[in-house]
Amino acid sequence: MRFSRIFVTIAVGIAASLVGLGFWLHGFSRKATPGSTFPLPLVALNPKKPLALPAPPPFHFPDGGETLVPNYRLVALYGKPDAPALGALGQQPMDATIARVKDLAASYQTFSTTPIMPTLEIITTLASSSPTSNNDYSNEADPVTLQPWIDAARAAGVYVVLDLQPGRASFLAQAEEYESLLKQPNVGLALDPEWRVGPAQVPLKQIGSVSIDEVNATDDWLATLTAQNKLPQKLFVLQEFRSSMLPNRTALDTSHKELAYVVQMDGQGAQSVKSATWRAILQQPPGNVQFGWKNFYVKDSPVLTPQQTMALTPQPYYVSYE
Repeated sequence: MRFSRIFVTIAVGIAASLVGLGFWLHGFSRKATPGSTFPLPLVALNPKKPLALPAPPPFHFPDGGETLVPNYRLVALYGKPDAPALGALGQQPMDATIARVKDLAASYQTFSTTPIMPTLEIITTLASSSPTSNNDYSNEADPVTLQPWIDAARAAGVYVVLDLQPGRASFLAQAEEYESLLKQPNVGLALDPEWRVGPAQVPLKQIGSVSIDEVNATDDWLATLTAQNKLPQKLFVLQEFRSSMLPNRTALDTSHKELAYVVQMDGQGAQSVKSATWRAILQQPPGNVQFGWKNFYVKDSPVLTPQQTMALTPQPYYVSYE
């Protein structure tokens, strides 16, 4: 009996030594802290703590490059998630929206020698005719609610544009609120001056406008953000259907190679009226800009087909559907 106890004691001691040696060897193989002689201590795993999910796949332009325009044309669905009255984007669930815009983009490819990239233009801040909680007459979406759309779009090879309707706020102040989203590689920015009103004005009662200094400050901030985060070129859209919306437009700073500049004609109604607006928007353009066109499913008469849209001169680089 005495010998049995001695044998058990010896066996347990040997096992403990082997386990200790194993931990020591494992620790020795790990990187030590700067200036230390001993290996880092082992950290016990917490079985209750969930494992971190893998990062979402990166977004690459199909050619593997970093330049968006003029290497690609973009075709977009415009609107607000879960808000059918605000445009085509919100008329179906997220997965169906992505499928719809990919089909729409494919319908344009026949009429373009440039690759067509499907795009979602999301109303990110929505102008209001009533005072909002911060009295800026603009309802700002929580970035957290938009992230699933951006993730799903990136996984499907779809670009995203955040559309700002700032009310009495500045475009720059609102853009900064969405820095976490704009740091992502498949996210661009659109400014809609129609909804940028003065301190005594109210959206829907007056058509707004924005100073060129405010636009330049916003594009400078976005270009810096893009460069600092080593992101692909970002789309930067200015929407316009009256010259008064973008006074002194020729002073637009388009020197930032990090941005692809597009002035979009977003007028609506009879095609004769839209054509006249298009011709006016093309007059005396800033340097280094492309042009875009907007189709309205409900308000245009008639709605141009993809072939008719691409027959415009110059051929638009950005087409969105509301």
